[in-house]
Parts: sequence; structure tokens; C-alpha cells
Amino acid sequence: MMDQHMLRMLDWALEEDLGRGDCTSNSSVPATLSHEGFILAKEAGVVAGIEVAREVFKRVDPEVVFEAKVADGDAVAVGDVVIRIQGNARSILASERLALNFMQRMSGVATTTRKAMDVLAGTPTRVLDTRKTTPGLRAFEKWGVRLGGGVNHRMGLYDMILIKDNHVDYAGSMTAALAGVQAYFESGEPRVPVVVEVRSMSELNEALAASEAEGLKLERLLLDNFSPAQVKEAVAHVAGRLPLEASGGIDLSNLRAYGEAGVDFVSMGALTHSVKSLDLSLKTQPTLG
Repeated sequence: MMDQHMLRMLDWALEEDLGRGDCTSNSSVPATLSHEGFILAKEAGVVAGIEVAREVFKRVDPEVVFEAKVADGDAVAVGDVVIRIQGNARSILASERLALNFMQRMSGVATTTRKAMDVLAGTPTRVLDTRKTTPGLRAFEKWGVRLGGGVNHRMGLYDMILIKDNHVDYAGSMTAALAGVQAYFESGEPRVPVVVEVRSMSELNEALAASEAEGLKLERLLLDNFSPAQVKEAVAHVAGRLPLEASGGIDLSNLRAYGEAGVDFVSMGALTHSVKSLDLSLKTQPTLG
């Protein structure tokens, strides 16, 4: 389901693309021509963004018939028909690129996330996204992560306290940073979840001791740039007291080792910051041709 922010993004994107009108289609395609089009998968992957595309076509022309042939989160093969469109030809052409841009990006995110979850199969570990997203498109990209089987981290700076290395360094110590968090809550601010990033076992122990002393409940600890062996040590040391997340330098090549180390979550910026879009295309016939 799209919220008002996402719908505003669609309106802004349509304004950016259409401006005062599609002069190419308006000059070359008869105004009354009705046609159909097919969005096809040109490579295998996981489809995401079908409902976004539906909204794009609806906003351009509510009379266009939009028929999804697969569902968001489904795997597709080369040549699969994803969507069938029927209606005014100018409306189809005006909607095509924006609908594909959203779908290709979201499907690339979903496909990469599914690959990560497949690597982790049989381990207790789930993959998290990060804030390393395209400005303005975060909600769409995080939707793609969910459709790929991953879990969303915080949406922004407002819905979670995440104490990272710079916060600790600026505050003077982990203990001082967590004392500040507790004072912040006691001042009447909303009690959002608290996650603490640690860089070593000693900092991990300091975070546990400081949070206990302050009566501060932690959501989880984030193990920053720990090797799989160090993660395994941390998992044994914490022994189920709270969930652990590993982050930093983790990609598909070493992901399995972190899952086998027993960490609860792995956060990967690569799910969104450098993902390859899935190749989709709109054709007038349901074949790649």
C-alpha cells in the first residue's frame, strides 16, 4: 500500500517526465487510437513495483485497463509477460517509462535481496537494508527489499536511535552516549527502539554494562566490521540476551559465513546503493521479438 509521500513522488515524477505533454506521441500517434502493450521480463529475477506501475497508469489515464499477470514478489523468467495494458495509445506511451523506471529499480532490489536470502538458507540470519538509498525513493526501495524476503531497518533518523561510532566519539564514550539516550527519553521524548553499534568486544561489554546501569532496553547490538570468527565469539558471549546484527563489508561472497556464525541479522547497503535494475520492457506484442 502506498502512502501519501509515495503518491506525491509519483506526481512529481510524472511532472518531471511529462511537463506540458508528450510532444512525440501527441504529434505522431492518432488521438483516438486504442492499443495494447505488454511489459515483459528480459531477464530472470523477482518482480516488484507492479502496484506502483498500476498507479502510474491510473494517474495518467484512469480508463487504461491494467492486468497484472504475476504478483509482486514472484520470480519471472526471460520472456514472461508481467503486465498487459489496454487503452489509449498516447496514454500508454506517456506512462510507459515512469512505470518501468520504478519497476526496474524495485525489481533489482527485490532480486538482489532474494539472492541474499537464498545464500542464508538454513541459517538463523535475515538480511536488513540500510539508509543507503536513492533520495526520495527510500520507501519504494525498502518495499522492494520486503518483496525479496528481507527485513526493513529504520526508515529514517526519526524512528530509531542508532548509536554509531561517530556518536560515541562525539559524546566521549559509549557510556556517555547511552546516558544521553536515557536522559532524552526521561525528558519526555518518544521511546523509539535503540540499537547500538560496537567496534570491539570491549565496546560491546561497555554497551551492555552502560545500558543495564541506565535501565535502558536495547533492541539489538550492531557488530561493525567484525569478521565471521569475531561474530561467532560475540554470539556465544551474548548468549541470547538480545539480537545481534553484523554490518560492514558484507556482500554475497562472504554472507554465508556470517549466517553460519549465528548472527540474527546482517545489514547490507548493497541491497539498495549499488543494485542493478532488472531489465523489463514494454512491447506491443507478448513476445520479446
